[in-house]
Amino acid sequence: MADIEIRRAHGMNPRDARAAADRMADKLGKKFGLKGDWDGDTMRFQGTGVTGTLTVSPKDLHIAATLGFLLKAMKGSIEQAVKNELDQLLAAAPAKPAPKAKPATSKKAAPRAKKAR
Repeated sequence: MADIEIRRAHGMNPRDARAAADRMADKLGKKFGLKGDWDGDTMRFQGTGVTGTLTVSPKDLHIAATLGFLLKAMKGSIEQAVKNELDQLLAAAPAKPAPKAKPATSKKAAPRAKKAR
């Protein structure tokens, strides 16, 4: 079971969500010394005393991390740092474009038949 589990809705198209997840993983990787590789829509990461996953779905980002014995004592500060990074990332991310409105259709009157004379 994960020690830290965070899920956030993103409202982005899949390509932008993946790019945002890459940026976050890069920043957190540098901050916490993590390395990771993508397997489909899931990045599996690890570092000294931590392993976990970052999964990008069409609707949300999900982070699950298991902390080693020494890091469990710092769980609160680590979790808060990840939440802050995720919230900043999502606030700066482009939103999905609104669906295009369908043009209104107007019914034209049927042409009138000419009267026979």
